[in-house]
Amino acid sequence: MIWDVFSGVYDTAEKVYNGRVYTHTGEIVAEYIDPCDRVLECACGTGAISICIAAKALSLVATDMSVGMLRQCEKKLRSCYNAKVRKADITNLKVSDGSFDKVVAGNVLHLLDDPAKAVSELKRVCRPGGLIILPTYINKSTGKVNLGARFLGNFIDFKEEFDAVSYAEFLERLGCEIEEYRIADGRMPCAVAVVRN
Repeated sequence: MIWDVFSGVYDTAEKVYNGRVYTHTGEIVAEYIDPCDRVLECACGTGAISICIAAKALSLVATDMSVGMLRQCEKKLRSCYNAKVRKADITNLKVSDGSFDKVVAGNVLHLLDDPAKAVSELKRVCRPGGLIILPTYINKSTGKVNLGARFLGNFIDFKEEFDAVSYAEFLERLGCEIEEYRIADGRMPCAVAVVRN
C-alpha cells in the first residue's frame, strides 16, 4: 500500500510544505469535539487530527487501512489513554449503528471508488443528531491544481480534485447537508465540512 511507504516521512513532508494548514486543520476539528463525545476517526493517517481529538474527547477510535500510518498514529497517541488505534475499512465499519457522537474522516473521500458508500457508513455509525466532520485538501481556485497535489498525483490515484465550491457540491451530491464550512488557509488549503446526522 502506497500509504505504508509514505508513513515514515508523511508528517515531515506536510510540515515543510503546508505546516500551518496541517496544524490548523486538527485545531478546527477539535473545536467540534466535546468532553462527553465518543469519536470515530476514519483515515486517521499519522494522527495529526487524532491527537487534537483525543485531547478533548471522552474516547477516540482512530482507524485507517494502512498499517504504516497506524503505527505512526499509535506513537502520537501513546500517552492518550482514551484513544485506541484500529485497522478498518471506511466503507465497511464493523461497529453498531449510532455508536459514536462524532465521526471524522479527513482527506479520504476523494480517493475512494465509492465515496457514497463511505458516507453512508459514516452516517450509519454516527448517532442521530451527531456530527460528521469531513476535512479535505482543496485547490485555491477553480481549475488550478496545486503543485503539491500535482506531485502526489504521480503516486496516488485521486478520483476527484476540489476547490472550495466543488468540494461542497460533491458532498451535497453524496447526500450531506453541510451545517458549517470552514477553510484552513495556506499553501494547500483544507476545507472542513461539518454535517449534522
